[in-house]
Amino acid sequence: MRNKWRSYRHRFVPWMLLNLSKNEKTLRQVTERCKDKLVPDVEVSESLLRLFRLLILSHGADHRHILAAQTHLPPQVTRGEQQQGGSPQEVMFQSLGFSIDRRPSSLPQAGTGVFVTKGFVPQGATVAMYPGTVYQPYEPILLQSIRNPFVFRCIDGVLVDGNDRSISKMVFRSCSGRDRLGPFLMSDTSWLTDAPLNPLAVGQYVNNCSNERAANVCYQEFDVPDRFPIELRQFVPNVNYSQDTQRPLRCVVLVSLRDITAGEELFSNYYTIVH
Repeated sequence: MRNKWRSYRHRFVPWMLLNLSKNEKTLRQVTERCKDKLVPDVEVSESLLRLFRLLILSHGADHRHILAAQTHLPPQVTRGEQQQGGSPQEVMFQSLGFSIDRRPSSLPQAGTGVFVTKGFVPQGATVAMYPGTVYQPYEPILLQSIRNPFVFRCIDGVLVDGNDRSISKMVFRSCSGRDRLGPFLMSDTSWLTDAPLNPLAVGQYVNNCSNERAANVCYQEFDVPDRFPIELRQFVPNVNYSQDTQRPLRCVVLVSLRDITAGEELFSNYYTIVH
């Protein structure tokens, strides 16, 4: 039980808030939600689009023919690349210049962590996404939150449940199937498996920084714009809990605070609101 708690506490929000407040080095202070942006939303969107377009072309995913017929393919996608497959990590390296994956954390008794496995991550890059079901502040999440270390709280009280097991897994699959629009998948369920099709969707396994391990990434909230191509939403690892939510889909990405090289583990800091 003690070992389980030591691993659990590195992602348990109340524990982090209580203990991180004692050490300002592990906190990033923001005054309001719009101030949490280290990079503009347009840059986050461009990174996601670049990866998703190459994923859909490389893996022959649903609606590939629709995307291939479009005229706004990114310059990086050549005719040869359209015919080339490869693992999601290889496609990520090809499109973003680096790849990440889950491995045992270098932090003692912290369980799983996320590492840069290949390439070079420049400062300000979108490194990972925090997958999961998105709950508005007024929506019920009590049962899903019990013994769940993967519930992320946004600045405005929106919650993202990134647990890939138990009832959380069933809720996400149900909501994802509900939102399917004809032939179009509106979210990605592969992050619930050991082989996510979107290689960015492992952000829930990024451990928090400590005195010994400084943060090299931070959380940034990103609302999916209405103009986001419908055929690429199949790679978005988030879904609203309620179908009638009257606001853009909330995503949380992790952005690099500095240059990161291959072999380094990702460590995040947690933001706190100052008035």
